[in-house]
Amino acid sequence: MESNTTPLSRDARSPLAANGSWIEHFDPEDQHFWQTHGQRIAKRNLWLSIFAEFLGFAVWQLWAVTAPMLNRVGYSLTPDQIFWLIAVPNLVGATLRFPYTFAVPRFGGRNWTVVSSLLLILPCIGLVYVVLNPGTSFTVMLLLAALGGVGGGNFASSMANISFFYPEAEKGRALGLNAAGGNLGVAVALLVIPLVVVSGSGIALERAGLLWIPLALLSALLAWRYMSNLSTAKTDFSGYAGAFRHRHTWIMSVLYIGTFGSFIGFSGAFPTLISIAFPDVSLGLAFMGALVGSLARPLGGSLADRFGGARMTVVSFVMMIIGALGVIHALEIGSFLLFFTTFMLLFVFTGVGNGATYRMIPAIFRAGVETRDYAAMNVVKRHAAAAIGVIAAIGAYGGFLVPRGFALSSSLSGSLVMALYAFIGFYLLCIAIVWGCYMRRGNRFARLGVHV
Repeated sequence: MESNTTPLSRDARSPLAANGSWIEHFDPEDQHFWQTHGQRIAKRNLWLSIFAEFLGFAVWQLWAVTAPMLNRVGYSLTPDQIFWLIAVPNLVGATLRFPYTFAVPRFGGRNWTVVSSLLLILPCIGLVYVVLNPGTSFTVMLLLAALGGVGGGNFASSMANISFFYPEAEKGRALGLNAAGGNLGVAVALLVIPLVVVSGSGIALERAGLLWIPLALLSALLAWRYMSNLSTAKTDFSGYAGAFRHRHTWIMSVLYIGTFGSFIGFSGAFPTLISIAFPDVSLGLAFMGALVGSLARPLGGSLADRFGGARMTVVSFVMMIIGALGVIHALEIGSFLLFFTTFMLLFVFTGVGNGATYRMIPAIFRAGVETRDYAAMNVVKRHAAAAIGVIAAIGAYGGFLVPRGFALSSSLSGSLVMALYAFIGFYLLCIAIVWGCYMRRGNRFARLGVHV
């Protein structure tokens, strides 16, 4: 039997891997190899990875869009139960990001993309079952909603996989495109599902699950046919150990809960918030929040490059506070226009904050290391890369905390306002953390002259 391993030597004279076979030697830092073979392989894997991650995020938010509509197909769910159905997939998705990070070196990027794409079918089938069986117990509904978390895990494996394909000089752009593709999946799900489920004068909510099944199968097929596994992709356990010991990994995780956690949490909760506060308003505009937040992420990175990540992170939290105060006022006066406008402000600066906080991480880890000390810089890069994975996973828990915060607020006070004040308090804490740790005169970074 012919081996499915295709070696690629450093002189790049060996044939390319075909049909997703293993590549034995892949060195993107070798300029000759990169120009002749590596770049083409990397781009092919990147675009298919973006498609798979896009679908993962869309399925991750499946219950966020459909939960507010379940009472129209035979259920009698309370707001608290609806928020549970929104929050649980985010809790599972955040948790799965840890094992998914190590799946690529263990099983291969192409192989795991096939598996993770096929896993997306399970939550889709689960939703169809719930919609077609209105007597389903809430416990079973929660378990089936939890399956949606597999879509959230896709981010970690996808980012880890693409990082092995690109040289350091081009890795930032590639990972940025990959992350943007995932975030856009949230917006597309919020846009498309309300349109797809319309059926005459009623709704056919099972279509929300059926929609993604052929796309997941297509993703698995394309990955199997055109993606590659890299034998050079190895888990850097020492890098993760160093990241876990670094106190700034945990500080930045808190900040990322405030930025990305707010983005994914507000994105999931937004349709339900509209249905609770303004029940006569169509959910057709709910996608706009996730869309503007996704598009603002690269803007945040660019602004952070120019003005500093810490400074732009503070600006983001200040603007998010202003947005939250505007939402509170809108709820008090019953103005949907003000509610929608100020929530868009919130979403924009969750995106800007996402890009700004990510920009801070490499600068924090490089602080105090001489650029000419190549061995030390290599260690720093490994620790920073691992820290980004840890921070991304922990930040995703905000997608659970935000909906549960709204649920608690609604249960205790009959209003969403209490939760918004709690979020404002957390954003103030984040501002204090950024100032105290990275901007205050006399701190370590100021003494080193590091612009975080």
